[in-house]
Amino acid sequence: MPTDKPAIVLIHGAFADASGWGDVVARLQAFGFTCYAPANPLRGVISDGEYIRAFVSTIDGPVVLVGHSYGGSVITNASTGNANVKALVYVAAFAPEEGEALGAALALGDGSTDLAKHLVLRPYPGAPEGDADVYIDPVYFHELFCADVDAGRAVVMASSQRGFAASCLSTPSGTPGWRTIPSWYLVAADDATIPPEAERVMATRAGAHTIEVASSHVAMISHPVEMADLIIAAAS
Repeated sequence: MPTDKPAIVLIHGAFADASGWGDVVARLQAFGFTCYAPANPLRGVISDGEYIRAFVSTIDGPVVLVGHSYGGSVITNASTGNANVKALVYVAAFAPEEGEALGAALALGDGSTDLAKHLVLRPYPGAPEGDADVYIDPVYFHELFCADVDAGRAVVMASSQRGFAASCLSTPSGTPGWRTIPSWYLVAADDATIPPEAERVMATRAGAHTIEVASSHVAMISHPVEMADLIIAAAS
């Protein structure tokens, strides 16, 4: 059905998949938005950005790109120079500067988390020497990733988490789309995956319209109404 509303493209991050957007998508669709939540390859900041750029190129009309966590670095790169992308929305997400690696972005501000102490590395076929897929130890997944989600759901999320290539953390990011594209940012004030202090620095640096929610890292799951409303504001 034709619509004058922009399409909403939602990009998940590491340790997650597109199902995490379910409640947000339902709310956006109720407001008449067309939504897409493609799988993020989780193989590299630049290559994943090109993958999403190619996906967006198949959509006619304006687009709002939404990125959670590592997905924020992907939309930062996918949107650069793309005239169809009208807004960027970051959800407890990386919004890296040009040349900045995500490992360095984690150290912005004065915050820290215990995430690095509880990671599990697993090999993947064709990995460059020294690379591996990174997962959160399921024992600590609820505490570190989704503390405000029901414990039963957290167990399922831990079992179905998708690993991402460790090299993603050390790859310099490209020219950021947020330099020229209006941006919105949800800071998850209780985040134990990306330090909230780092999120605030990235949001300010990007000149983003920013809100804070008392949320774990997965605000799109635990606070879908606030999340959808922020996306609608960006789309307007």
